[in-house]
Amino acid sequence: MPDGDRPSAVLTKDLLRVSRAGGGFHPQFVEDSRRDLAAQIIDVYEEHVGHSRAELDDALTDVEREADDFKLVRGFAKLLDREATVETRAPVDPRRAREAAFEAGEAVGVVTAEDRERALDRASERFDVERDALADSLYADLDARQVLLAVQSRWDPEELVAQYNLSLAQTALFDATEVRVRSSDPKALVSAVKRLRLLYEVRKTGDGREVVVTGPTALFQRTRRYGTRFARLLRTVATADEWTLDATVDDRGTERSMTLTHDDVSVPGVEPVAEVSYDSDVEADFATRFDSLDLDWDLVREPEPLDAGERVAIPDFAFDYRHADFRVFFEIMGFWTPEYVAKKLAQLEAIDEVELLVAVDETLGVGEDIEARDHRAIPYSETVRVKDVRDALQRYEDELVAESAATLPDDLTPEADVVTMGSLADTHGVSERAIEDKRFPDHEVVGRTLIRPSVLRAVEARIEAGMALDEAEAVLDEFGIDDASAVLSAVGYRVAWEGLSGGTLRPRAE
Repeated sequence: MPDGDRPSAVLTKDLLRVSRAGGGFHPQFVEDSRRDLAAQIIDVYEEHVGHSRAELDDALTDVEREADDFKLVRGFAKLLDREATVETRAPVDPRRAREAAFEAGEAVGVVTAEDRERALDRASERFDVERDALADSLYADLDARQVLLAVQSRWDPEELVAQYNLSLAQTALFDATEVRVRSSDPKALVSAVKRLRLLYEVRKTGDGREVVVTGPTALFQRTRRYGTRFARLLRTVATADEWTLDATVDDRGTERSMTLTHDDVSVPGVEPVAEVSYDSDVEADFATRFDSLDLDWDLVREPEPLDAGERVAIPDFAFDYRHADFRVFFEIMGFWTPEYVAKKLAQLEAIDEVELLVAVDETLGVGEDIEARDHRAIPYSETVRVKDVRDALQRYEDELVAESAATLPDDLTPEADVVTMGSLADTHGVSERAIEDKRFPDHEVVGRTLIRPSVLRAVEARIEAGMALDEAEAVLDEFGIDDASAVLSAVGYRVAWEGLSGGTLRPRAE
């Protein structure tokens, strides 16, 4: 399934290899000498293309028995699994075969082996296949019986070792409450933190500055999405020539320290595949325009299949609400043949228990048919209007915001002297809208930032008329304030611009 925002592969926690010597938390990184084992695992996968998953697993088990660390073998295999394509090979869809067999079994009354054969004969007649073919289809979709179709690994043995070390470190970071990073490329680091929408601050140290990022376990409402973004940050950190990362890790209730450096982790030379294709220009156009908006919905291309009776339907998109586990599916139904339209309508009728929006070409004239199937129809002509989709999502968002706001107290008192509304909302795992009507007794709301009155007074004492804007911004930066315009206005100043040379502070009354 295409995934334009896929992070580098992260291991599962059961494969985490760490040492707790001295009370620390030390990932057990792999040295280049283990490239032979990495090459062996790659060979096992390539040799089992066309074989069942059970045969592949047996071969990997043989390697585990010979290796000195079974977790390392499984770690390499986990990464390669995500590069593998498997398929179910069966004359009859396994789910439909099971349904038919169970129905026939009830009718026949299976007690003996002969009864079973009669039931299978009866069920096979429905699909016009032999009894053995139906029997082979019954459980062909089990993991062990699926067939390895291809392995398109992005890594050679050396890169697989590097990817393993990166993934191991990322997995260790999932339980971090805080990381402190010093980098030879701080600009790229801060840019990545902002792009990933992580909670952070920049602190001064004795020899420069460090970026402090809040980990997923420190959030009021821990979310998998934030944890994934947090782990992805390491990929950017590790691209710098020199860097040091100190993390505080919550190790099953025990606080431990972990330190990583550029000597421990590097980024494999092959980047993740990120190309996304679309079925039509209408889809591509809509995706481009929707992604350009700053909404609280993430657009997912080709989400998981939906059960549609005897078939499955793969919607064109899904919208994931960023502040809750809530998904709305979205199908764009263009002009096609009458047979296509009939098929689509049949699928829509069979889909239930999910929220589904359908953008339907006005020329089809089936909007009422879609509404009758309890799905929301959005008419369009030539292009899908983003506003119409946004309005349809707003109905869900209003309910989600109200629900999340109800879980919070009326008064919010963040510990930080300065905190943005966005950061505070992320801390509580809600949208900014959910906290807009709350009271902040210890802070003043300045633009989209909460600032303690004492900090505002301290800022006001440092700012004066005639000061250059960049000097004033440097003062605000010391207090961790980004919204210069709103804060300067709050303390009584405006900016007088002087062409391309910059701006100067003037009293607002002038």
